[in-house]
Amino acid sequence: MRLITLVLATLLLLIQLPLWLGKGGWLRVGELENQVSLAQRKTVELKARNAKLDSEVHDLTNGTGAVEERARFELGMIKKNEIFIQILDANGQPNESATPLPPPKPDAKTTP
Repeated sequence: MRLITLVLATLLLLIQLPLWLGKGGWLRVGELENQVSLAQRKTVELKARNAKLDSEVHDLTNGTGAVEERARFELGMIKKNEIFIQILDANGQPNESATPLPPPKPDAKTTP
């Protein structure tokens, strides 16, 4: 009787071994869950990046504010009848502006 119990217990362990350590076992499920959570985090980051790029494309195609801002900061352009004042430091280098520029005025067409 004792031998039968021992054989049955061994068979039970052998049957459950693939469940815990096999190809579809709990360890593999844990690894796959980690991969899924990593992919979801990366997806969230990429969606935020895509939304930012989409917003920038929308601003550049539909509004003049973004184009005007880029022209001012990157190309140093000014509007007609504007006066440009540049303050130089002791070495003759331009200073950074201490006061931020006002935000661009919204277009009358895009304002609801």
